[in-house]
Amino acid sequence: MANTILVTGGTGYIGGEIIDQALTAGKTVHTTVRSTAKSEPRLRERWPDAGERLKVFQADLENDEGWTEACEGCDGVAHVASPFPISVPKSADELVEPARAGAMRALTFAQAAGIKRFVLTSSAAAIAYGHPPGQSVFDERDWTDLNNPSVPPYHRSKTVAERDSRAWVAAHAPEMAFCSINPVAVLGPVPNDDLSTSIALVQRLVTGEIPAIPDLGFGIVDVRDVAKAHLLALDAPEESVRNERFAVSDKFLWMKDIAEIIRERTPAYAGKVPSRKLPSVLVRLLAPLVADLKQIKGELGRTRDVSGKHASEVLGFDYIPAAESVEATTRSLVERGIVKF
Repeated sequence: MANTILVTGGTGYIGGEIIDQALTAGKTVHTTVRSTAKSEPRLRERWPDAGERLKVFQADLENDEGWTEACEGCDGVAHVASPFPISVPKSADELVEPARAGAMRALTFAQAAGIKRFVLTSSAAAIAYGHPPGQSVFDERDWTDLNNPSVPPYHRSKTVAERDSRAWVAAHAPEMAFCSINPVAVLGPVPNDDLSTSIALVQRLVTGEIPAIPDLGFGIVDVRDVAKAHLLALDAPEESVRNERFAVSDKFLWMKDIAEIIRERTPAYAGKVPSRKLPSVLVRLLAPLVADLKQIKGELGRTRDVSGKHASEVLGFDYIPAAESVEATTRSLVERGIVKF
């Protein structure tokens, strides 16, 4: 069992939830941030009673400084930190190299510190893309096809980082119990206004910034289940997780389903939620002119249903229903004052 863990990217949505659950379970947590001056006060505000059980280190994905100190005394690593931009970068290298370099750096320093448990936060983006249009159901055995030029930069970065991490462990640290957690779109309660892309989508539905609903869908998993999967993987018997790949997903939902859940479960906040459909032909016509539409054009009508069954069975947990995650997201956006009524 990992009693002292390093969680990289502690200010992020998933990283923060892992820290929260780990502290609640009595663990000591080291976490890395890009700037302790900017981030540590915010972390201390969220966990005011953590004291010495929460240690914050300044360490960047592309620099060696701080990593030795962050890893010292740890039994396991949850490597969550990875670049995730709201907009598409000009070059895939802007994401691929930092993601890959960060994973290599975390692995290298973990091995040097004698750490035997390493959980990589990968993504369904490394599973379900670049495949023929007829394939709609995926699981942990599938890999995103990097030979397909349509694979977006973020998805490419997660695939490269995971593949290279597995190759590095096989070559340099075969004794390490390494596995990956591959979540689909992550929803659930939000702690602050630093919103992930998935949460921002729900926000824009509630505020009416999305005036009509495109024919888009994605798998949903609750952030609390993503964090739980990480901690279970860190504490499970080594042989049950070694070289494993755990896709985590409760259910595939279309955006129209998400809008309907908001209307049914939080009617007081649903006044601006759109009910009209955005015609796909219009999206395709406007895509060359509108950046947001250009990003979604290739996903119109496409089902990418990633099964989370394997993770549930091996790690031993049941998923929070996707509808509850949508409701929790909506309520917390209002309770935190991020969406105002």
